[in-house]
Amino acid sequence: RRGGWRSRLGTALYIAASRIDWAEPEIKGLGQVVKPGDTVLDIGAGLGMYTVPLSYLIGPTGRIDSVDPQPRNFHVVRFLRALVGTAGGKLRRVAMGPSAGEGEVIVPVRGPFPIFGHGHLRPIGTPSARRVHRIRTDIDTIDEWVEREGLGRIAFIKIDVEGFEPSVIAGARGVIDRDRPALLMEIEDRHLVRYDRGAAEFLAEIAERWPEYRMYTWVKGAWSATAEVRPEVRNYLFTTSVPA
Repeated sequence: RRGGWRSRLGTALYIAASRIDWAEPEIKGLGQVVKPGDTVLDIGAGLGMYTVPLSYLIGPTGRIDSVDPQPRNFHVVRFLRALVGTAGGKLRRVAMGPSAGEGEVIVPVRGPFPIFGHGHLRPIGTPSARRVHRIRTDIDTIDEWVEREGLGRIAFIKIDVEGFEPSVIAGARGVIDRDRPALLMEIEDRHLVRYDRGAAEFLAEIAERWPEYRMYTWVKGAWSATAEVRPEVRNYLFTTSVPA
């Protein structure tokens, strides 16, 4: 069964916010790929936009691990997980990448305000042409985390890390090889270019290693198959079965 009334209410509020572009519309399609009892990962949890509805969908028998390296986001998601009664899983203040280590989250500053939503991972001490706020963080990998925690099948992974998505996937190859989880990822050339990557190259890598995956976007209330990344679309679902 799905979550209780608190997580159901939180999910309803996020869905209502998506109708006026205050939340991402893809949250309305999560129920077609996430089921009660699933184990799911929210990488780049931000302000809990996906953690809350995922908590509702997996219910009391599921598990959700939420991950974000920024202290502000960590504390907001911790509050939301407690507020909606997230049953299982952990919250970690860490970045996910291709290998374990350390790095810095670079947060652009506009006027007096840090723009936390544009924070992105860089090697420690990376020069920047603009004023930034720096946050030191540990880096882990999804493969090592899943092994340490002894997790069973991973059903779904959401990744929104401002262009670092290919590196997160590089550290999750074992889990993807094993489980073929549904993947919901932000893919935008304007972010990928930070790491000298491009959307076409990233899609080619996925297709070569996991040809079973098909790519979808959320269009007019349904997942629609697509073969390309378009500038007006941020998030793309990869799954081995037709979402229903």
